[in-house]
Amino acid sequence: MTEAMNPTSLVVWGGFVLAFVFGAVANKTNFCTMGAISDVVNMEHWGRMRMWLLVIAVAMAGTNLLYYFGLIDLSKSIYVRTSLPWLSLLVGGLLFGVGMTIAAGCANKNLVRLGGGSLRSLVVLVFLAISAYMTLKGLFGQWRASYLDPVTVDLTQWGLAGQTLPQMLAKLSGLADKSALLSSMGVVVLGLLAFVLKDKRFRGNTVQMVGAVVLGLLVVGGWYLTGHVGYGENPETMEMVFFGTNTRTLESLSFVAPTAYSLELLMLWTDKSMRVTFGIATAVGVVLGSFAYAISTRQFRWEGFASLEDLRTQLVGAVLMGFGGVTAVGCTVGQGLTGVSTLALGSFIALASIIAGAAGTMKYQDWRS
Repeated sequence: MTEAMNPTSLVVWGGFVLAFVFGAVANKTNFCTMGAISDVVNMEHWGRMRMWLLVIAVAMAGTNLLYYFGLIDLSKSIYVRTSLPWLSLLVGGLLFGVGMTIAAGCANKNLVRLGGGSLRSLVVLVFLAISAYMTLKGLFGQWRASYLDPVTVDLTQWGLAGQTLPQMLAKLSGLADKSALLSSMGVVVLGLLAFVLKDKRFRGNTVQMVGAVVLGLLVVGGWYLTGHVGYGENPETMEMVFFGTNTRTLESLSFVAPTAYSLELLMLWTDKSMRVTFGIATAVGVVLGSFAYAISTRQFRWEGFASLEDLRTQLVGAVLMGFGGVTAVGCTVGQGLTGVSTLALGSFIALASIIAGAAGTMKYQDWRS
């Protein structure tokens, strides 16, 4: 097999292509989780929220159908474990929600803005990456590992092999695993679709509708790429492994830890043990996809900080997002799309915490003003 066609190269370049499209579509559709929450909290407008929920529905359906037909094994993902670190998910999600609100955008939104010319987002992403790396391997990581991660629920005590809704349904009802998978997925997906599509104005918004379907399929594509294309026998050890991912298992789109690994690669570029991974490629891909769209539509504009106060606020938000995103095992994309697509209970806890943190901060900002 040639170097260009080895599994790692396929995973990395495939991830870049998926993220390139993600960045372009997110820019065109103004896809933004924080914006969606803000629209609901401040204006009671559900347009962008419906788009976000449609992305979740598409990602969830596609991901679980891949699992159902045996094309990927979600039980090996970082989201589906027998240990449920509920305190880390709760605290991390809340802090990420607070951070993305005061920084005026999550990790993904800042990557998209960077592609559109925002130097402010570049500074935010650098501090987010430093904070995330400190939470993975540094001082913040010591706090996380000592005080938050040990507070867990061992689901094996209840005879569960994982924390997904299908596994819980199978245990409670006695349904076969595949029947429980289709049942739980069907209920959640159809419920989301019913809520999303009942709004006539949203149904008439072709850009948001098509954009949501594309973004959801890109999450599915990430799972297939790392969990099927990138899964094979290591020629050196003869073991079955996942190629090209930081977690050494299957992944899909997520943007907090990958920014940390991207910064690490830049700082240790001459270290021959360092490699471009799926996560790093997706972070770069989002920026360049957004850049391509901004240039092609003549929307590229240089942007800086409005004031010193703006700078201080953004940096605090960036640090909170870095710590919160790693502690909660993902961001609004990593948990809010990729994580919940696995139907993992922990991902729903993290997502609810992110929303609560963001909404609470918005209410506080409104009260203070």
